[in-house]
Amino acid sequence: MPEILNVALVGYPNSGKTTLYNWLTGSKYKTVNYPGSTVEYSKGRVIPNLAKTDQVEINFIDTPGVYSLHPQSADEQVTINVLKNAKLKVNVVLLVLDITQISRQLHLVKQLKDSGMPFKIVLTMTDIMIKNKQPMDLQKLQDVLKVDAVGFEGIFGKGLPEIVQIFNDEKLAHTFVSGADFAVWNEPKHIENNVWVQDTLNQLKYVRADEKILGPTIAVDRLLLHPFFGFVFFFLSMTILFSSVYLLAAPFMDWTEAGFAITGTFIKTQIPGLVGDFFADGIMAAVGGVAVFLPQIFILFSLMYLLESSGYLARVAALIDKPMSVIGLGGRSFVPMLSGFGCAIPAIIATRNISSRKEKFLAQSLIPLLLCSARIPVYSLMLAFLIGKDNYLLTGFYMSVLYFLSILVSAIVSGILSKLIYSDEKPKLMMDFPLYRRPKLKIILTYGFDRSKSFLKEAGPIIFVLSVVIWFATNFPRHTVDGAEITKIAEHSYAAQLGQAIEPVFKPMGLDWRAGFGIISAFAAREVFVSSLAVIFNATGDEDVQQQGLLQKMKTATFPDGKPVFTLGSSLGLIVFFMIALQCLATFAIIRKETGSLMAAVAQLSISNVVAYALAVGVNHLFS
Repeated sequence: MPEILNVALVGYPNSGKTTLYNWLTGSKYKTVNYPGSTVEYSKGRVIPNLAKTDQVEINFIDTPGVYSLHPQSADEQVTINVLKNAKLKVNVVLLVLDITQISRQLHLVKQLKDSGMPFKIVLTMTDIMIKNKQPMDLQKLQDVLKVDAVGFEGIFGKGLPEIVQIFNDEKLAHTFVSGADFAVWNEPKHIENNVWVQDTLNQLKYVRADEKILGPTIAVDRLLLHPFFGFVFFFLSMTILFSSVYLLAAPFMDWTEAGFAITGTFIKTQIPGLVGDFFADGIMAAVGGVAVFLPQIFILFSLMYLLESSGYLARVAALIDKPMSVIGLGGRSFVPMLSGFGCAIPAIIATRNISSRKEKFLAQSLIPLLLCSARIPVYSLMLAFLIGKDNYLLTGFYMSVLYFLSILVSAIVSGILSKLIYSDEKPKLMMDFPLYRRPKLKIILTYGFDRSKSFLKEAGPIIFVLSVVIWFATNFPRHTVDGAEITKIAEHSYAAQLGQAIEPVFKPMGLDWRAGFGIISAFAAREVFVSSLAVIFNATGDEDVQQQGLLQKMKTATFPDGKPVFTLGSSLGLIVFFMIALQCLATFAIIRKETGSLMAAVAQLSISNVVAYALAVGVNHLFS
């Protein structure tokens, strides 16, 4: 039996720690450039081709970034808990230092030395040093610090075998980090640490060349962090990003629509009768109704990661720290709120790193209001109905307006809540800016693909189950209308009976039972609304691709008295409803878990839906 060696990766945020972990274990966790991105640790075994011996089995543990081993935030406390946990049996620490900013990170070496903890060092960003022709004397570094040190280049993974080699020692498997003297961290010794760091820097003369490497980054920051031009650039970049989502995704969406339409027609020709209708008009219509938006989601996440991995979004966190303080939040809240544009669930989990209880509560209350990826199919459908399917630039503009509007609504709600909730805690933001870097296209595309796959994987099972239920509900019972048109069957179906019973609730919004049924089904997942409409309206056919067919059915949908269902008022009201209402039951569950209060979760669910309904009714009457 080989010895088990558990190695904890410890280092500053943005030091390249998670990138190193991904290379060592083959994991696909993304690396982000702002504080609080990791609030739990990850554990993985070294990939087989790096394991050169059967004597030791190496496991690596990726911990949240720390600025000190004297914890000041929840994510720093997680790292300390990992090191102290005797059950995890961490044997040795791998301290990850950014060579370009080593002058600020050396104090971690002093803290580890003081504790008597076994550790090794890996220096990241070595490619930047080589590019700028800066000498790197690893042997001198090891002699001065009296610790094994290895260089690592994160883009191509250079240095991995050397890193693994320094841990191929059976003796390390019999040491335990938890036995170190953690008491030395109880009080930070600033003066002693500074003297030691300065003395070490005097011996490592090459690190004084940091200014040459940091120069270009500092020059760019003068513009991007400017109190006026910084915000101008931020709003312009976001507008261009969201407009690009529609312009670039348009041809791929058309191909996806055509593909599902052709597939549905093929199924009907090969499997005639009710079974063929089920697969074509039930399963394919529902899945296609969401899959058609995958190109938009892929491009959105890819472009967001482009800004993120370049180092720009870290600057945004600092830029908006002061404005956010007006509404009771700080720059640290920017991290989970940014994640909320992808999905509210991981975003709410990410609020764990916020030390202020008031700020954490505000962030958890606001995140469900942000425009998440699940709302994109709904908004895209309604904008296509209102302004035309092929008007990409105008659609992109209005979508960016909706994004900023969701931020504005969140700010207003936060401002109100912050006045109602008293707290003397002041939000604090402490972070290091990463160097600006040119992201690799392969990594950007891989991340976009993984997030799109995750979106489909999470929504897929829900969509499938609900599609089956909705199709049966809209096609049965059939005995009273045997041989009738499919629209006649739908009018007498179980779904119609239920919808007509609840139609009085949705009629003030200007909607009939079909749209109301879609809203109810959307509480399982917002994106299901589009699938529900596609099934209820039987939006398939030989001539029309699916979304075009659904849009046409929406244009001709009427109440029994002949009045149209989808008008300007009802459509705008529907957008407002989806903007405000907390419909996602998974989000409700995670709010219940993170707040530890069922009452708080129920209150947020109830208040948001009542307010959303009232606003939707008002918008419908205002524009009708």
